[in-house]
Amino acid sequence: MRSLLLFGSLGWAEILIIAFIVLLLWGGKKIPELMKGLGKGVRSFKEGVKDVEKEINSEIKELDELDKKE
Repeated sequence: MRSLLLFGSLGWAEILIIAFIVLLLWGGKKIPELMKGLGKGVRSFKEGVKDVEKEINSEIKELDELDKKE
C-alpha cells in the first residue's frame, strides 16, 4: 500500500493523520456505519461487474455458436 492512484505515495504517518482527521470529523460512533455503507457499495459494485462479465460471456458464446453453424 505504498502508492495510491491519485495520491502518489502515502506512508503510514500520512494514513494515520487522515484517519485521525476522519475520526475528528465524524466521531467514533459514525465510523462503523460509514464503513458498513462503504462495504455494501463495494459489494454492489462487484456484483454489477460480475453481471456484466456474465452477459459478455453469454454473448460471446452465442456468437461462437452462430459461427459454428455457418
